Amino acid sequence: MKKNLIYLLFSAVLFCTALTACSEDELSATSVVRPSITEQNDFDRWLDRNYVQKYNIKFKYRFEDIESSMGYYLTPAKYEQSIAMAKLIRHMCLEVYDELTGSTEFIQNYFPKILYLVGSYAYKTNGSVVLGTAEAGAKITFYNLDNLVPKEVNAKTAYFKTTHHEFAHILNQTKPYPTDFTEISGPKYVQDQCFEIYKTEAQAQQDGFISRYASKSDGEDFVELISLYVNRTAEEWEEMLKTAGSSGRSTIEAKFEIVYNYMNNSWDIDLNKMREIVLRRATEAPNLDFDSLDDETDAPENSGTNE
Repeated sequence: MKKNLIYLLFSAVLFCTALTACSEDELSATSVVRPSITEQNDFDRWLDRNYVQKYNIKFKYRFEDIESSMGYYLTPAKYEQSIAMAKLIRHMCLEVYDELTGSTEFIQNYFPKILYLVGSYAYKTNGSVVLGTAEAGAKITFYNLDNLVPKEVNAKTAYFKTTHHEFAHILNQTKPYPTDFTEISGPKYVQDQCFEIYKTEAQAQQDGFISRYASKSDGEDFVELISLYVNRTAEEWEEMLKTAGSSGRSTIEAKFEIVYNYMNNSWDIDLNKMREIVLRRATEAPNLDFDSLDDETDAPENSGTNE
């Protein structure tokens, strides 16, 4: 009886195996897992003309898990906010370098190839928020798009300061800055404790850093000097140096001299000229047409764009 049962079970296994083999032979070569296809809208076509074709930059506003950090709770950027941001980044950042260099090639060659938008803040465990991140010179992520008010932007609006900050990282990773810079404040860099040790911007400035975040590392110090300089008027910059006091001022000025010479000698960029262009374009930005996706209506009058 036991032998008969074993034979029956063995026969059943062979029968199932045969069915499986036959089934595998008949599988279709077409995968059942197919990528989703998103139909292009007017904004997609505008981005193709003004970012992909012009600058070779992919501007991503739809939420994608693969592009997002899994370390934060994030939400998608709103459609209207994304259109406004695309126009503002182009006007206040990309076209600044077009004016400075006389062509779009500088941005095509060096600017990150992906810009990615997130609607919410990215909150860190120490209570601070991330406004933007750059990844290996290939991508910049902008957070908190839901709070963007296009008609109220100015030169100090964080998004655009962040863009110049992150792009400056890419430039000095491409061509390193002199080691003399690091030696000026070397022992004082405090890494992730920058917001705990320096409770105010004034405290950081008095210790020789243009901002609290600049005290994190020499790399952050270097690009903070660039991004804050071009987004502040001469009077506002002077006020920051006055706040620093004699000791802090001399340290900041020594570091800025290296920064200024580096940008001029390595990239042929005069930061004084760049500041002039940034500030002018910042005053024009609220007058951009944020509703139309017609290229003819994009630039405000007297924008000074050199294309």
